Amino acid sequence: MQPRFGTDGIRGVANTELTPELALKVGRAAGRMVREQQLPPRAVIGRDTRLSGPMLGAAFAAGLCSEGVETTAVGVVPTGLISHAVRSTDASLGGVITASHNPAQDNGIKLFSSQGEKLSAEQEARVVQLLDGDLEEPETGGARLLQSRDPIDAYLDWLANLAADDLSGFKIVIDSSHGAAYEIAPKLFERLGASISKIGSSPDGLNINQDCGATHPSAIQAAVTEQGADLGIAFDGDADRTVFAASDGTLINGDLTMAIIAQQWARKGALDPRSLVGTVMSNGGFEAFLNSMEIKLERASVGDKYVSQRLVETGGLLGGEQSGHLIFPQSAPTGDGLLTALMLIQAICDSGSTSSDLAHLYEPWPQLLINIESPAKEQALSSEQTLLILKQAEEALRGRGRVNVRPSGTQPLIRVMVEADSCELRDEWASKLTETIIGRLGGRIMQEVDLTYALGD
Repeated sequence: MQPRFGTDGIRGVANTELTPELALKVGRAAGRMVREQQLPPRAVIGRDTRLSGPMLGAAFAAGLCSEGVETTAVGVVPTGLISHAVRSTDASLGGVITASHNPAQDNGIKLFSSQGEKLSAEQEARVVQLLDGDLEEPETGGARLLQSRDPIDAYLDWLANLAADDLSGFKIVIDSSHGAAYEIAPKLFERLGASISKIGSSPDGLNINQDCGATHPSAIQAAVTEQGADLGIAFDGDADRTVFAASDGTLINGDLTMAIIAQQWARKGALDPRSLVGTVMSNGGFEAFLNSMEIKLERASVGDKYVSQRLVETGGLLGGEQSGHLIFPQSAPTGDGLLTALMLIQAICDSGSTSSDLAHLYEPWPQLLINIESPAKEQALSSEQTLLILKQAEEALRGRGRVNVRPSGTQPLIRVMVEADSCELRDEWASKLTETIIGRLGGRIMQEVDLTYALGD
């Protein structure tokens, strides 16, 4: 596998594309970068519940240690915990072995800087440069590999201190997607006094994200209505994204989560500037709702690191994606699903309303996402035929909708999103775009998702 950073780290099929040998080299390259920058040679690493996690994590840790970087392994923990551990200690690097929402056979490596944020483009480029070149033998004799669960207690304390309300009497269903939050999320909400029940909390290394969690929200929607809960929380495999189910079973995706929180912050005078950062996938109905409150929607490229960058540029206090990656820069520089859940629950409590009342703040515009598996995904936007049909679609939808065609940053897919003020107009141009792309580049439709009341990627 030729190592390349996508929108969320390096990913590939475990032991085929992402091998222990490659994980070792990534560890060495990241460790070498730390030493080049003359930062404290310390790192904190964690993983999700995938079967390949210990294997790849051991190799990654060995690479760091071989470069003289003392490495603390925390075990199975959410991605947000590693970000917190790095920024709250003297560690200079964080690493998570995870493929997030991807299926169990995949795995990946996410890297965090000393500030607990995703690596900058320059830092990623340096890691790749080191991987592509000859990593000379390190001058050091190595460093210690430690194991500690102390960062877990520190993380839970930090989150608990952010919670303003006692949640006694608040009934929550938690779906951990058989992933990284399966132990920590229940501990947090029980500590806050909530009554909880659990689904998706029995990982076996192979069932992560399987018919549960943030990528399959029907499970949490059904559980909430069956159990009469006040709210359902569904994480993805590494718990950096979260979606919710209202008490009536309505899905609360990332757009709606931001709308609920922004409404409460605006009412309290706590949204300054009056803007949010979404992405090119953010729904037109969501944008219209924000406009009605005189809140501007800034759009970034898909990927929480791009949302984070735009938040820095605008000075915004809230940003995120439909998929449930939300960022609260005053609290954390990257997506953290447990933090997102606390922020939404606080907004619900502040409103004095139920989650089901707040789940109907606006009517989404009809939106369709088509995932096309193609051997030529990087050519999706350079084909003459594709560019022509895109121009025609944009002209036909001007003032009535939007279109976005892009290669996936984490999977071998071309993603075609079409949004319009009517289903007929949406479906007409979705069909034309899909037929043109497949006819020119080859491939096949893998999935069609009606995003009107569902999720982006």
